[in-house]
Amino acid sequence: MRRREFIAGLGSTAVWPLAARAQQPGIPVIGFLNPGSPAEWAHLVAAFRDGLADGAYVEGRNVAIEYRWGGDRYDRLPEMAADLVRRQVSIIVTAGGSGTALAAKAATSSIPIVFVSGTDPVDSGLVSNLSRPDANLTGVYMLTTLLSAKRQQMLRELVPSAAVVAMLVNPTNVQQRFELMEVQAAAAKIGQRIRILTASSDDEIDVAFATLVEQRIGGLLVQGDVFFTSRRVQLVLMTTRHAIPTIFAWREFVTAGGLMSYGASLQAGYRLGGTYAARILKGVKPADLPVQQATKVELVINLKAARVLGLTIPETLLATADEVIQ
Repeated sequence: MRRREFIAGLGSTAVWPLAARAQQPGIPVIGFLNPGSPAEWAHLVAAFRDGLADGAYVEGRNVAIEYRWGGDRYDRLPEMAADLVRRQVSIIVTAGGSGTALAAKAATSSIPIVFVSGTDPVDSGLVSNLSRPDANLTGVYMLTTLLSAKRQQMLRELVPSAAVVAMLVNPTNVQQRFELMEVQAAAAKIGQRIRILTASSDDEIDVAFATLVEQRIGGLLVQGDVFFTSRRVQLVLMTTRHAIPTIFAWREFVTAGGLMSYGASLQAGYRLGGTYAARILKGVKPADLPVQQATKVELVINLKAARVLGLTIPETLLATADEVIQ
């Protein structure tokens, strides 16, 4: 199926629940809020639906989903969240970072919210307690921020001679400041300098890579951000073209040809989000569902990418890898 036809199909899915509710007045409706774009997140939406199915809810049969996609713009989140509240959805499920969940939290204190977020939910102000979350919020903590320091250490192990490495962050993502704190603290412990590069558009990505090349920076970390995930093919091609050893947060970058990733499984996290949504639809209160931390963390290494970059992956990394792509 061609990309344009695929996106059109997702668009029709987003419209479908309105008609379905007209035909089935009693059907519960889930509002799905994501700052990304549907084509890049289709496999994760499928994982979310699998989680719903685990709880006996199937879209189009006994539950409807209204999708709100931000098109990689975080500034659209407050209005989209407010629109879902006006439509009186049964639950709001948020994905793509703590900023999405915070927008939903600001829009309603009564509609249950299930979040899938990479930042510590307490530090980011989503909940005050993980085991007993606030009245209408609970969800899945993907450990993205917590694992940032480990990614920095792995990059050091991969390119030990690099005096300076860079981190690419999206300045419009509220999550980036938490990741920067973790990475900068880890780098300080081993005496490595971190150059912070920012990008929230395609042109700014080009500028960031021009800086990497000009300053001969020895390695790169990429923030676990929705915009970067939607540009993963572009980022992988640029890191390969400029021979920059790079570690990403998600395995999706490595399966697209990137060198290495270390992070929680997005698919597992989205599936758990669907399971939580199903439990709430059955009457469980969000406050009675502890925030779940991701349990599946994976190191994925692409040896083909390493050969293209002229790198030898240390045996210590290979020995601990969950998946090695030949």
